[in-house]
Amino acid sequence: MPVYKGMVQPVRATPDELRKIHIEPVPDTEKPQKALEFLDQIRKKFRSFVMAMESCTKCGQCAENCHTYLGTRDPNNIPTNRAELIRKIYRRYFTLEGRWFGKLVGAEDINLDVIEQWYSYFYQCSQCRRCAHVCPFGIDTCEVTFIGRQLLHWLGITPKLHASVGAAMERVGNHTNFPKPGIVDTLEFMSEEIMEEFGVEVDFPVDKPASDIMYIPSSADFMLNHYTLMGAGMYFNYIGANWTIPSAVTEAGNFGLLFDQYYTQRHNVMRLLNAAQELGVKKIVWGECGHGWRAAKMYIPSLADRPVKWPIIHIHDEIAEMIRNKELKLDPAKNSKPVTLHDPCNYVRACGLNENMRVIMRAVTTDFREMTPHGMDNFCCGGGSGILFDDPEMYQRRIQLSQKKADQVRATGVGKDGNGILCAPCSICKAQLYPMVEEHELGVEVKGLVDLVGRALVWK
Repeated sequence: MPVYKGMVQPVRATPDELRKIHIEPVPDTEKPQKALEFLDQIRKKFRSFVMAMESCTKCGQCAENCHTYLGTRDPNNIPTNRAELIRKIYRRYFTLEGRWFGKLVGAEDINLDVIEQWYSYFYQCSQCRRCAHVCPFGIDTCEVTFIGRQLLHWLGITPKLHASVGAAMERVGNHTNFPKPGIVDTLEFMSEEIMEEFGVEVDFPVDKPASDIMYIPSSADFMLNHYTLMGAGMYFNYIGANWTIPSAVTEAGNFGLLFDQYYTQRHNVMRLLNAAQELGVKKIVWGECGHGWRAAKMYIPSLADRPVKWPIIHIHDEIAEMIRNKELKLDPAKNSKPVTLHDPCNYVRACGLNENMRVIMRAVTTDFREMTPHGMDNFCCGGGSGILFDDPEMYQRRIQLSQKKADQVRATGVGKDGNGILCAPCSICKAQLYPMVEEHELGVEVKGLVDLVGRALVWK
């Protein structure tokens, strides 16, 4: 029998924390029956879920392509086995053979132990979709994980991190509970820093009516990734844009995609559209956040309660187009350290944001070294889908999940002399990689792509 050694679980939200995001926890005695009712609703609505439940042949192609399995070697972290945790319940209650023959056909009764397994393993999957990329049947285990997390959320089983982020977004419009006075003060400080370091005057408008561009940064850019937000501000000022940051939505992420697509994700979408409506902007430009960009590009039209009249464009696409049109004067020698690019999974496997990142990298650096593999074949940073848990057990698991990425970075040689750059153009990737490059002693500094653009600009 295989040894399942991965039953680590993130700290859970309390009942009071869940109520703040509109969930009333289901009593333990009712959880199995409620889970079946929710699963029945899901299978009737999503043909893709039924396909994932009924089409897998257990060929094993996904196993060695999953960084979670490679880092833990836990059989339940093989994508097909992770999906099997919910598939065996589906088979037992929603297929003829499962109802008749039960365990003989791999079906299993639902109970609290099964639900606990769901909570452990669905929050070890980073939803990177690499398994779907290699699956000969196109089964997307990420979608199975989405559904598993949604079921858990409806039952009242949600990580404290995700619940607190959902509540903060509803309260102030970002993940970090950062109020408008703090936003304004931080942007003023960044203007001063840019003047001191680069000698140029950069303004960060907040809530400016009738702006052409409404820029949506990650809230982490106000606290941790200063040069990403500074780089964006420098870029917009350089091109003379009429732009603004909306204080009501200072968050490119949308954790609703990761645990609650029915309420939290939709609420965040409406908050964004309301801000665009109130400010009278013409276009929305998205900052560096992988899952947030997927949530914006792929989900907003279907979740909105009105026609979406604003083009929504990623800042990388904007900058790459300017470079192609030779509208930016850049000096790549300003970024002369060896640099490699980590491809955020949601950019390259969900949103087609692949070549434009490389257009920018080649224009703003002198020593760019690709990882192997890269682009759509990349490996996850290990923190995707918000599994940035700091409790000791889960933090150790994050180290394991980042092992494949560490091997990739080390193989490029950029950190050999201790002065390399790991470009991670996604807020969650940065949050995962800041501590992981230290844990794995990679000799690199983590930066965003817009950081490098800001530094490379040649001012008139």
